[in-house]
Amino acid sequence: MAKTDNSEQIGFHKGSIATLAKERQELLKIVNVTEQLIQMHATALKNLGVDLEKEAKKKLDEKIA
Repeated sequence: MAKTDNSEQIGFHKGSIATLAKERQELLKIVNVTEQLIQMHATALKNLGVDLEKEAKKKLDEKIA
């Protein structure tokens, strides 16, 4: 009886790890697409003359003051 229970638990945990690994892969895909979109918009803003680093520093200075 304990052997069957043990093997069921092993199967459950292996299945959980496989599912979670697939979920992690999908999450990484979403993160990569989001990063690409951010870079695309940042490049477009740079081409339009917007300096994001300068604006970020300005916001940081405003918070400190």
